[in-house]
Amino acid sequence: MASQGDEQERLREHYLVERELADRLRSAGPEERRTLYSEAYDELFRRVPHHPQLQWKEDEGQARARVERQLRLLQRFLRPGETFLEIGAGDCSLSKVVATQTRTVYAVEVSDEITRGLELPANLQIVISDGASIPVPPGSVDLAYSNSLMEHLHPDDAREQLANVFEALAPGGRYLCVTQDRLAGPHDVSRHFDRVATGFHLKEYTVGELARLFSQVGFRRLRLYVGGRGRYVGTPLAPVTATEAGLSALPYAPRRKVATLMPFRFIRLLGEKPLTA
Repeated sequence: MASQGDEQERLREHYLVERELADRLRSAGPEERRTLYSEAYDELFRRVPHHPQLQWKEDEGQARARVERQLRLLQRFLRPGETFLEIGAGDCSLSKVVATQTRTVYAVEVSDEITRGLELPANLQIVISDGASIPVPPGSVDLAYSNSLMEHLHPDDAREQLANVFEALAPGGRYLCVTQDRLAGPHDVSRHFDRVATGFHLKEYTVGELARLFSQVGFRRLRLYVGGRGRYVGTPLAPVTATEAGLSALPYAPRRKVATLMPFRFIRLLGEKPLTA
């Protein structure tokens, strides 16, 4: 069993590698980022073999628990016979379960490393993205989903990816985006060392910031889902964004403490593609 000192050393090693690669992504131009996302994540997983995502891949119990938590939210939106898209699918644990309930599943990833050697059902297809593209047939997706994905995008790519998700959706299709509120952050490995995200969370968002991006690319009927343990309630955005404005005025320590207690510290934002343009 690793000692506390060993754990701290491994954590710092993870932080330094991730910050180095994240800085490379932040400073890269748009064309360079098209290949750099995959390269950076593959390099991260090679250089940090104890990375949590690789541990989840090895640990069936952890993977199952993560899937069950996500399904408690997703089940209300899944419909038999539809096409499901997971963006940032990781080891595809969730996508494999959803494939038993839907007609077709696309699992989008930027890393070959994390998906290597997986056994997949016939109706599940892994699609490798450049970080902003959603290379599936336009208008083919009924429900798109991402969990802890948006914050990993370069800010300049976030709007482009959202537009590509919108293009992939059928009319009336929905996108459920789950991320963590910036006011309670940082949430990546840099939370142990910094006051703002400096690792692979290239930009963390508030509810208001994310909702504006959704609206800009054409999403309508935005709803925020608050709750937990399988009980979620859709709520309008205005009261939440007003609360965020008040929290933003607080100094770092009290702001983070209060924001961590808020029911929207996990942002679960659902947007719908209109039936007609």
